[in-house]
Amino acid sequence: MQRLLPPFFFLLCLIAMALLNKFAPIIRFVEYPWNLLGLIDLGGGIAITLVAGTQFMRVKTNLKTFDKPDQMVTSGLFKYSRNPMYVGFAISSFGVAFYLGSLSPFLIFVLFIVVADRWYIAFEEKVMADVFGEDYENYKRSVRRWI
Repeated sequence: MQRLLPPFFFLLCLIAMALLNKFAPIIRFVEYPWNLLGLIDLGGGIAITLVAGTQFMRVKTNLKTFDKPDQMVTSGLFKYSRNPMYVGFAISSFGVAFYLGSLSPFLIFVLFIVVADRWYIAFEEKVMADVFGEDYENYKRSVRRWI
């Protein structure tokens, strides 16, 4: 069975944000030109996600969420967050919600955070603990889940 990978879930959330903003905007509170500040978060979040993904590629470890990890990455951005790719997606989705300017896209932003934390990250942490044991537990104790 195919599972929805995080980048695709992220894209679905962005589409849902745009649709909600267009067809069911709740309280428009960020107007032009202030909404353009959201583009900074969008770009910065994507950059964080790409840098973290590149770290996985450099050490030739598995990047797909539901496949068994080959190596534990603890350097670079992973020194500051156990999940910098999700942090990047979250910052980007916040930026899109801010850019769109109404409250309804922020509901999808919250949904993204909850699903990432409770489904994706929880799954990955269980697999990491199973594969890497005490090394992963030590890493968990020294590095925060998000930031």
